[in-house]
Amino acid sequence: MTTHRYCDGIRRRDALRVGALGATGLSLADYLLLQEAGAADPTRVGSTARSAVFINLAGGPSHIDSLDPKPEAPVEYRGEFSAINTSVPGMELCEHLPKLAQCADKFALVRGVSHTLTEHQMGTKYLNTGNRPIPSLEFPGYGSVVSRELPSPPDLPPFVAIPKTPQVAGVLGVEYAPLNTQATPRAGQPFTVRGIALGRGLTIETIERRHGLLNDLEASFQSYEENSDLLRGLDRFSQRAHDILSSARSSQAFDISREPDSIARRFPDTPVAQSCLLATRLVEAGVRFVSVDHGGWDTHDHIFPQMKDELLPELDTALTGLLTTLDEKGLLDTTTVFVTGEFGRTPRISRDRAGRDHYPRAMCVLMAGGGIRGGQVIGASDARAEAPASGDGFSPDDVAASFYHSLGINATKEFHTPTGRPVSFVRYGNVIDELFS
Repeated sequence: MTTHRYCDGIRRRDALRVGALGATGLSLADYLLLQEAGAADPTRVGSTARSAVFINLAGGPSHIDSLDPKPEAPVEYRGEFSAINTSVPGMELCEHLPKLAQCADKFALVRGVSHTLTEHQMGTKYLNTGNRPIPSLEFPGYGSVVSRELPSPPDLPPFVAIPKTPQVAGVLGVEYAPLNTQATPRAGQPFTVRGIALGRGLTIETIERRHGLLNDLEASFQSYEENSDLLRGLDRFSQRAHDILSSARSSQAFDISREPDSIARRFPDTPVAQSCLLATRLVEAGVRFVSVDHGGWDTHDHIFPQMKDELLPELDTALTGLLTTLDEKGLLDTTTVFVTGEFGRTPRISRDRAGRDHYPRAMCVLMAGGGIRGGQVIGASDARAEAPASGDGFSPDDVAASFYHSLGINATKEFHTPTGRPVSFVRYGNVIDELFS
């Protein structure tokens, strides 16, 4: 797996581990010991989505060189790339996103998103939770909230991260932590996830024998069970581990080699494209939340060759494949797609380094599916992409509230921390109504 180092010296792989509660080393049995199916909210009204795919553009992508071009700005702002028309009149994208431009009717852009956190870790927490970080509370990531609020099939993990995610369960508790795949798929090859695929000669029969042994041990300790929450918990989690390991649906969901050529050829053999292909299979099987990590966007130096030769073409193909495939499978209306980084980049190019630095005052996010009306741009940045064109623009809190709304989750709903402190999923955000009109 490629490891990118941020400008502040923190490796992206290490940053993803911060607060992950040991998730990078969890086997399936360990994971399920911590993960129990979230309770359904019977009050869900007006939503169309039942799953979500979140694409984290780690490092902070340049908004002006991707989703919010400014072709009329001075050259030291607009950079080397041209803007191109899309299939939606009036919407323009960077010239190196030609495939995405042709399916612009499938997504909405929210421009003029703005905040003030210029450091990677803090910005990442903000955009992965919808809450501005505070020292006294670890807010849960989107995937953990979805895991808690939406029902999940018993033989599938509700929150899968490919290969890892900065999102943590936080104050919701480790039972809502993500299952990290630890790796990305390769084209045409069955994808094995430790604890899900039966590697090293392990057979279902072996699992059955071990499950029988657990039942025997349970009988031996039955006299203690009435006074032991731990034993009761072990029984529940071992049962679910057994269900997943013996589930044909689980093994097939992770096997991208089962996709027909008509779909597989949309996704080249790059980590982000194959991760997006896997995301479509997981959603189709019933996984509620899939996170895909696509890093390398911390472009302080020589931004244009990196964006042109690698970052933008890979994103263009992967995201177009994801949207097109979800749509073709009839899943786009029931799957919310959310693409964002932690901030944008400085509109004015660094003359000495030919790059752009951290810039949270103006950024852009892409959203699709889940009742979101595609083919529209909501909000705007000013003529040089330096700030929202009017007022304060949209906050990450607003985007988060809108994301939850698409899934029928009330963003203002309160839960209680282990100490009894009431906390809302999103403290200050308002739903962006135009997304759904």
